[in-house]
Amino acid sequence: MVRVLGVDPGTKSFDLAVVEDGRVVWEYSIETGRVARDPRSLLDAIREAGRVDAIAGPSGYGVPVTESRDVVDPRRFAVEVLLLSREEDIEEGVRRGDPGIMVYKALAEAVVELCRDESRRTIFIPGVVHLPTVRPGAKYNRVDLGTADKLAVTALAVYQLHRGDPARADLMVLEMGYGYNALMVVESGRVTWGLGGTSLAPGMLTAGPLDLEAVVMGGSWVRSDVFHGGVMEACGTLDPGEAAGRARSMGGECGEAYESMMEQIATVIAGIHARTGISRLVVSGRLTGLKSVIDDLASRLPGSIAVEVLQPLEGASRTKHAAHGYALVVEGLLGGSASGVVERMRIRDACGTALDHALHPRLAEARRRLQEAYRASVRNPRLCGGPA
Repeated sequence: MVRVLGVDPGTKSFDLAVVEDGRVVWEYSIETGRVARDPRSLLDAIREAGRVDAIAGPSGYGVPVTESRDVVDPRRFAVEVLLLSREEDIEEGVRRGDPGIMVYKALAEAVVELCRDESRRTIFIPGVVHLPTVRPGAKYNRVDLGTADKLAVTALAVYQLHRGDPARADLMVLEMGYGYNALMVVESGRVTWGLGGTSLAPGMLTAGPLDLEAVVMGGSWVRSDVFHGGVMEACGTLDPGEAAGRARSMGGECGEAYESMMEQIATVIAGIHARTGISRLVVSGRLTGLKSVIDDLASRLPGSIAVEVLQPLEGASRTKHAAHGYALVVEGLLGGSASGVVERMRIRDACGTALDHALHPRLAEARRRLQEAYRASVRNPRLCGGPA
């Protein structure tokens, strides 16, 4: 049997889960801040997992299926390709003390360590934007249609509900995490559309999509601004449960921010339901632990939409959905129990970069830099339309 360790780099914690034959057989959670301060702590935890056939590495915004042995410049690969950032972006965020930027720092350090470890096989996976099954119109001037962990959660949902015949899977997957919300649409077992954490709606941490007029008026922006303007900031707390409670009791900006998050998510879901007829909504992520949040969302949706919480894999007790999904994707790529789901989703056929469809002239230089970084940091890059 294939045995894979999934590593999910969450805003609050790195979750590690070993999956074998569709079951979690080992799991561990470590604070993201600790990984950022001491990347070796992640490797120490990985060693405790014992023998694995492969590691599903933390993949950020995603990359076409890539093995660590093919990464020739791990630091550039991590910072520029997986995180769509620059070294100065991370340094500035750390100086500002932004909790969200610690994920970037920790992920970059972890990727470098995993790529240096020649004794282990690490595989990095795509984001939604890399999939050939996603409608071209959904990619126009979009970057975040769902990061790698959101694609992993979607694969988990298809596996949990339709592993016997993934072609029958027609559903929406809503990930509600500590920082971000994302929505993926699955039709006949394939992802056809998505809006990621900075595109769907405000999140608990992030402001989400911004009016271009607001962007212009805001002047110069930096990477760590992505981690501000969310519900928790409006409510004066970094605890999502406390923020939801204050939104109901306090009103004001806190209540308005919470309402904005719920209203925008519900509006998009209702629109997809009207267009596609998909009536099954599966919710995953940290916020599924807050029943009041799920009830608030359901109350805003048409009654014809069935809302359910995604169940973790059998054997799990402390790790989140994304870690299980990461492991399942790589397990499927290696011919394990999720192979039918992974092949149906055409994850192996992912190609290109997250900026290939960014056509606004202001993004031309960023697009060129990312494509150059991808070519330079990976042996045999998988560009759309042919080899490099």
